[in-house]
Amino acid sequence: QAQLVESGGGLVQPGGSLRLSCAASGIIFSIYTMGWYRQAPGLQRELVAIITSTGRTYYADFVKGRFAISRDNAKNTVSLQMNSLKAEDTAVYYCNAEFSTKGFNYWGQGTQVTVSS
Repeated sequence: QAQLVESGGGLVQPGGSLRLSCAASGIIFSIYTMGWYRQAPGLQRELVAIITSTGRTYYADFVKGRFAISRDNAKNTVSLQMNSLKAEDTAVYYCNAEFSTKGFNYWGQGTQVTVSS
């Protein structure tokens, strides 16, 4: 079955960087739109960035210019490079795989990112 496993979260100081990775298995990775979402305590899960099967990217306004999403179809991985991190970026970050044509949608277990001095 489909499985998404995130890694790379942790504690970082404001202004620092982290790189999240998500390894996918059990799906035809190359045809899926891959995304990163986040959820802070007491708030709803929100979209951070997505990358389509053709490599088009979309970013939430609050991360434009700071975060970059990329994918490696040969390795079935999607990454999120996060720079200039702010305290408000603190959240659990989730990897998502979607193939809307068939209504397939999968989530990882999440990885905690904490930005604090």
